[in-house]
Amino acid sequence: MRKPIIAGNWKMFKTRDETLQFIYAVSNRVASIEKVDSVICAPFPVLRCLVKRQGDNLRIGAQNMHFAEEGAYTGEVSAAMLNSIDVSYVIIGHSERRAMFNETDETVNKKLHQAFKHELKPILCVGESLAQRESGSTEKVIEDQIKKDLSGLSKEQVEGLVIAYEPIWAIGTGKTATSAIADETCGFIRKVVGDLYGMETAEVIRIQYGGSVKLSNIDELMSMPNIDGALIGGASLVAEDFIKLVAAAVK
Repeated sequence: MRKPIIAGNWKMFKTRDETLQFIYAVSNRVASIEKVDSVICAPFPVLRCLVKRQGDNLRIGAQNMHFAEEGAYTGEVSAAMLNSIDVSYVIIGHSERRAMFNETDETVNKKLHQAFKHELKPILCVGESLAQRESGSTEKVIEDQIKKDLSGLSKEQVEGLVIAYEPIWAIGTGKTATSAIADETCGFIRKVVGDLYGMETAEVIRIQYGGSVKLSNIDELMSMPNIDGALIGGASLVAEDFIKLVAAAVK
């Protein structure tokens, strides 16, 4: 059995005071880490604040990092910096990063290698636009992403990452892929990983769904055989909702 993983992506929300209010409400109330991995991926300024108060069953992640070890990259943060403050996870290749900040599969690949070098657990995001889905090219788009993003990674590294399937057309729009569509695409991702690394790796890797996940649809999504968790945006910002979303993963 693959252990489910529920990760909240706060995006550009929450001041330090709001972060403290959230973490004090959540840190000791999420389900056991033996049953589910619970992760909060927060803005850089509050990461250390969260790590210090994360509790035994909660882990903290960043939303991005640079692929260089260090250097003249104004405004960027390195994997070593994240590791030094005990951050556990990092989101890589989110569609908003790809669309707004010119991330490519090549830079995503470099970031994945760098994350593993510094013992961070990557959450790799892949997904198609509405035009790509309507044109019938979803599988080609996602297969191309995965092949380029995972290039040069070892079998052991791939087994240690999480892939988040995020249909771009369902992020922040209120639209959600049906559970059947989400499961079918996550199953296709598992097949691609199997073709690249073998079915043993495909059966181990965890694949999340992301895209307007909320309390009203989490149960149905988590009942699907190929969906091992969720990458959650707006619904993860409310402490009580996040606790309930994590609980749904262990029903």
